[in-house]
Amino acid sequence: MNYATIKYNDIANGTGVRVSLFVSGCTHHCKGCFNAEAWDFTFGTPYTKKTEEEIIASLAPDYIAGLTVLGGEPFEPENQAEVLSLVTAVKSRYPHKTVWVYSGFTYEELLSDSRAATDTARALLQQIDVLVDGRFIEEQKNISLAFRGSENQRVINLPQTLQQG
Repeated sequence: MNYATIKYNDIANGTGVRVSLFVSGCTHHCKGCFNAEAWDFTFGTPYTKKTEEEIIASLAPDYIAGLTVLGGEPFEPENQAEVLSLVTAVKSRYPHKTVWVYSGFTYEELLSDSRAATDTARALLQQIDVLVDGRFIEEQKNISLAFRGSENQRVINLPQTLQQG
């Protein structure tokens, strides 16, 4: 997996101050995407164990509310294993910090028969606190929405959703 950038003090992609990892690779190719350069799976820098360790260490300060993973597309099958490894390590080390993941796949697609609906994706969903789902639709763009770019996208509390079935 490659990544486009890491923001160590991000306030735009989830509640509070967050560390945000922008992975590379996305096959959705949404019209008007704010991060189209990250569609290419080879864009950016190779993600390594050292990268993971740096991200985990950067979450230590009390003022950091948690981790956000976005892209690109974290749920592309090519990205899932590394994202799951990172999220699992973060939840183990910092159980009180939240994990947000942005995906162009809907929650239902991740559980159904889409190419992203893998055992790894299901394991990842078990570790995430908030999933912002759905492709960006330029015709539904609304800059007044909190934590999402278009009106079709949802901000889903995953523990609550999983508890309610």
